[in-house]
Amino acid sequence: MIRTFIAVELDPSFREKIRQIQEKFADFELKFVNPEIVHITLKFLGDVEESMAIPLAEALDSLICESFEAKIEGIGVFPKLSNPKVLWLGARGNFETLHDDVENVLKPFKFKEDERAFTAHATLARVKSLNKNQKNAFADVLKELKDTKIGSMQVNKVLLKKSTLTPDGPIYETLHTAYLD
Repeated sequence: MIRTFIAVELDPSFREKIRQIQEKFADFELKFVNPEIVHITLKFLGDVEESMAIPLAEALDSLICESFEAKIEGIGVFPKLSNPKVLWLGARGNFETLHDDVENVLKPFKFKEDERAFTAHATLARVKSLNKNQKNAFADVLKELKDTKIGSMQVNKVLLKKSTLTPDGPIYETLHTAYLD
């Protein structure tokens, strides 16, 4: 079994800006995502048989969504500011159409459909714990950075990724690249 997901990688030129944003939150108990692997997850598939990689790749090759320009901007949290669990970087563009297209081509595989509405984002960190004073300070940093603009990028491919969990964080490997027209 391999742990898999479908993602859009961020432009490598954004890594330094991501690192700088993460540094602003260094005083808090967060588990940061390595800027080298920050990405936008379109669909988490979970554990699948290794033999499924080829049929999944073929399905992704049938995506009809066209390539588009995306703006990577804005910082926020899930689920809400009073109880932050995930610190994220926003993504604007045709992501909802792309997400729906991915869901559509994967229907024959009977993966569980997402329960929540899709929100294009890239996870920067997971919040371990914040006491009341830290929550206020965290909210202040978030407020200061909420309108941060990282840049624009062309979304012209979707990746089928394998995730291997290690004590030092996940290791991602691209199993397939599906190009958008």
